[in-house]
Amino acid sequence: MPTFKITIAYDGTEFSGWQAQPNQRTVQGVVELAWQEITGEQVRVTATSRTDAGVHALGQVVGVTSETQISTDKLCCGLNAKLPDDVVVNSVEVVANDFHSTRDALGKHYRYRIHNSHRRPLFDRQCVWHIPQRLDVAAMHSAAQALVGKHDFASFQSAGSERESTVRTIFGIEVARGRGAEPAEVWIEVHGDGFLYNMVRAIAGSLVAIGVGRKPEAWLAEVLATTDRRAAGQTAPPQGLILLQVDFPDPCP
Repeated sequence: MPTFKITIAYDGTEFSGWQAQPNQRTVQGVVELAWQEITGEQVRVTATSRTDAGVHALGQVVGVTSETQISTDKLCCGLNAKLPDDVVVNSVEVVANDFHSTRDALGKHYRYRIHNSHRRPLFDRQCVWHIPQRLDVAAMHSAAQALVGKHDFASFQSAGSERESTVRTIFGIEVARGRGAEPAEVWIEVHGDGFLYNMVRAIAGSLVAIGVGRKPEAWLAEVLATTDRRAAGQTAPPQGLILLQVDFPDPCP
């Protein structure tokens, strides 16, 4: 049976997260329903990242093994015809049968968007965190560099999804004013090999504490060293977070 790699984008506002849940509207649920309507198959799809309620994605990657003989182009068009308006399939590819969307991922890119203006956002209000105080972006960026590398990130993991190990590697983190048409925004961009539950949002909340002057730059390194979630800042709200891209070996397994 062929295995398919599906890259999708979605607005997470009206979803109870990625993972299927009884009596809840989830991204996984609507994708599996659309697949069934096209192919007649009941399948279980797996995603690289199980995004939380309210979190968005531009480059979520989904794997599914199927008996269908429908071409990838027709599957892409058919899924988009069946899916609701807040989910879009960007591509469908046939990959090796042993492809696994979670296990084979080499890294993930996330962006956290902050609307940094005394004026409240309107059209983007469900995609940003509004911080009216002027943020010291340079201090935030400088502090964030303490997180680059392989560390125990227990200080930035919310309770509720314990992992065997809280050690992860952040390849790079950048805090900068939004480019192009987004001068009022501050973007926190994080690239790592994997992330703990609410890790990026906890990092964003901690960096905002530095940006508004409540904490010094050196504080973030101290928080990391404690491996205690109580030492870090708040968990930033979900709507500012977006999964941009997932890295896989080239060519994909």
